[in-house]
Amino acid sequence: MSASLTSQSPPAPFHSGTSGIYCLNGGKRMKYKLRGHETFAIRKGWLSKGMKRVQENGDVFLSKTENPMDVLGIGANMVKSLRYWLQAVGLTKESETGRRTQTLTPFGKLVLQYDRYIEEAGTLQLLHYKLASNKELAPSWYYFFNEYRGEISESEFEKGLESWLAMKGQEPPSRRLVQDDFACIISTYLPRHKSNPEKDSPESNLECPLAELGLIDFLKKSDRTYKKLPPPPKSLHPWIVLAAIVDAAEGKTEIQLHELSQAPRSISRIFNLDTIALLEVLYQVEGLAQIKLVRTAGLDVIQIMHPDHDFLYCVDQYYKAIKE
Repeated sequence: MSASLTSQSPPAPFHSGTSGIYCLNGGKRMKYKLRGHETFAIRKGWLSKGMKRVQENGDVFLSKTENPMDVLGIGANMVKSLRYWLQAVGLTKESETGRRTQTLTPFGKLVLQYDRYIEEAGTLQLLHYKLASNKELAPSWYYFFNEYRGEISESEFEKGLESWLAMKGQEPPSRRLVQDDFACIISTYLPRHKSNPEKDSPESNLECPLAELGLIDFLKKSDRTYKKLPPPPKSLHPWIVLAAIVDAAEGKTEIQLHELSQAPRSISRIFNLDTIALLEVLYQVEGLAQIKLVRTAGLDVIQIMHPDHDFLYCVDQYYKAIKE
C-alpha cells in the first residue's frame, strides 16, 4: 500500500515517498503525486458512480458508518484509486484541512447534470484535458503530454521524467513509481483490443473510457514502444477546444499561434495536434464567433472575443449545443 504524505511531514525542501514528492515552489509547499491510482486505470462506470456517491455523501471514502467498499461495490485499493481519479480529472475536490471530505467541483456538477454516465465524446476530451493539465496530482500525465518528445518507451520515459523533475529542483522518484505510472498511462489510452486482444471483450468494464480518444498506439509492439496519435480534427467540438484554450490562457485575450502549438497545456500538446490540425480546429472555433484568427507577417495570433466566457461557460455551451 502506498505511504501517505501529509501536511505534518518535515518541512524540508524535498520529501519523497512511495506516493509522491514534495518541493518548495516560491515558498509554497507543492506535492507532486505519483501512483495515486494504486495501479488501476479508470474503469467504465467508476466516475459516474463516484460522482453520484460524492453528491449523496462527501464522506463516502472515509465513512465510519458505511463501508466504502460496500457502497461503491469495489475493493479496498480500487476505492483509493477512485478517490484519486475523481480529483485528478477535476470532478471533485477534497478539503485541505480537517476531515478529507469530497465535494463536486463546478465542472463536476456540469458533467453530472448533462452527462452523468460519461457517454459523450466531449466529456472524455474534457476529462483528458483536466488530467493532462494536472501537474500536481498527475505529474506523469502532465509530463507525458506536455513535455515528452520522441519515441515512447518505459526506459526513455523514466529518464525523461527524472530530468524534468530535476529541472524543477526535485529529487528523483523511485523507479517503481515511474514504472507504475507509465504502465497506467498506457492502460489509460491504449485500447485493450490492441494491447491485450485475447482478453478483450465487449462486456468487459476493464478498459478505460479515455482509450476511446485514440491518443496512443504501438510504434513497435515487439519491443513495447509507443507513439502519440492526434484525434481527427472534426472530432474535437469547437466549444471543447475553446474551453481548453481559455482555461490555459488564464485571462489573456491574445495568444500567439506558436504558443498554442508549443506551450505546455496548449490544445496542441494536450491532443497531439500538428500545425495543420491546429489550424483546422481553430477555424472551427472561429465559426462560433468566439475567437478571431489574425495572421500577419511574422506574428500570427488568436484574439479571444469574449473574455468573460470562461472554461465553465464553454463547457455549458458544449452540452447545450449537442442537445439541440
